[in-house]
Amino acid sequence: MKKAFLLFGSVLLLSVMSCKQSRGEESIDELVLESTDSNSIDTEESYVSDESENQESYAELEENQFESPKTNPLSTFSIDVDNASYTNIRRFINEGQTVPKDAVRVEEMMNFFKYSYPQPTDNHPFSIHTEYSNCPWNKNHQLLKIGLQGKTIPMDNLPASNIVFLIDVSGSMDEDNKLPLLKQSMKRMVKELRAKDKVAIVVYAGAAGLVLPPTSGDEKNKIMDAFNELSAGGSTAGGEGIKLAYKIAEENFIKEGNNRIVLATDGDFNVGASSDSDMEDLIEEKRKSGVFLTCLGYGMGNYKDSKMEILADKGNGNYAYVDNMQEANRFLGKEFKGSMYAIAKDVKIQIEFNPKHVQSYRLIGYENRKLRAEDFKNDAIDAGELGSGHTVTALYEIIPTGTESQYVSSALKYTKTEKNEDNYNEELATIKFRYKKPDGDKSIEIIQTIENKNIALENATPDFKFSSAVAWFGLKLRDSKLISNTNSDDIRKLAKKGLNNDDEGYKSEFVRLVESVN
Repeated sequence: MKKAFLLFGSVLLLSVMSCKQSRGEESIDELVLESTDSNSIDTEESYVSDESENQESYAELEENQFESPKTNPLSTFSIDVDNASYTNIRRFINEGQTVPKDAVRVEEMMNFFKYSYPQPTDNHPFSIHTEYSNCPWNKNHQLLKIGLQGKTIPMDNLPASNIVFLIDVSGSMDEDNKLPLLKQSMKRMVKELRAKDKVAIVVYAGAAGLVLPPTSGDEKNKIMDAFNELSAGGSTAGGEGIKLAYKIAEENFIKEGNNRIVLATDGDFNVGASSDSDMEDLIEEKRKSGVFLTCLGYGMGNYKDSKMEILADKGNGNYAYVDNMQEANRFLGKEFKGSMYAIAKDVKIQIEFNPKHVQSYRLIGYENRKLRAEDFKNDAIDAGELGSGHTVTALYEIIPTGTESQYVSSALKYTKTEKNEDNYNEELATIKFRYKKPDGDKSIEIIQTIENKNIALENATPDFKFSSAVAWFGLKLRDSKLISNTNSDDIRKLAKKGLNNDDEGYKSEFVRLVESVN
């Protein structure tokens, strides 16, 4: 491992010398941050790997409960285009392992898949589609699906990019499914770059440094050679690496362009600003620069999903888990535009249910994306970004008024029910959306009403059936106490009825995953 770290040090030294020639001595002293010599250079002791012990960490999630529209009339949340949870779950199932309950984020499972929502036809960057049908896991309940479709922008029309790759080359990355896979993944992404794009590479281990100064996207061999030189060794100065990456991105900021850091790591930050609260404060501060953040997770055994979630959630970013080259090819190649180019940021949804028709409701998933009602109109509150061509799906489980259900309390004898005299008999809910342009500071609002018109599940769209099956499977994996039917065969049958728009075979793969879990 010492040999690997020395190689990293040599690469870092050469890059510093190169940068000194092109930028001057004084600027490079600022770019290369101080090494943490006093507490991390002994690389053989700084990273201890115990293959027999799983040290992965996941943030604890508390499942959303049913709420009454009379006492909680508004449900507010941020969109989430992340899909790391699904590929991580896939990895566990394919290896015959039990999926950790808190590794399951239902919204990320649903949003892994593409749906056939219509493209926007107005001036807004996304279209809105809603559908109301039966809930497959609880008899007599209903499901409301809300779908957003981001506008697909041709690659030639996308703005120039200023991308800083931030690569973890610490000792914990010295495994086949980490740094070697990471380097192959980056090469897939580099193929998508254009001449007007520019790329820099920052690495961090015991220290953080600039390996490749900003380079034109058409110099692909030069960029790939820089990746090929990387090797793992040392402790993990993640906080220092993030600071340096943002510094490089800000110095090369493209006005009205795509300014983004791509962080690739197993999330194991153990030197410097390492606590979740420290990382959250750091990223929230750096977010103000206008630089977006994409987080790519790698590896297993010591994978720190909880830290990756914080980085992506707080940094105007998205988050994917790369378990193999197939996933790298999907996220960094075929879906490059959606992954790397934001068309709207701080996208929030707020829905008000009509108590005439809704006895209780609950949002499926999005537990760590919920917002307070007053946050909806507060432009200082961060929310999720939407990329070119992205789809976002959310489900609400609804207990209609007058329906008996074990999941709601009995009617009260002495509390009077207020009558709503307004003529809203045909409305199930009113839904509002707020978003900002990628370089904007003021939100734009969209309002729609949802008709109280339920269609039978067998007549619902394939998208409704498939997204419902995915959510159902996620609830089963989370051992939800709010579903009455956990039969895998029923989930599989419903998913198979939704196998449309599956040219890449990802939906068929999902069916096979369901079949693998009792």
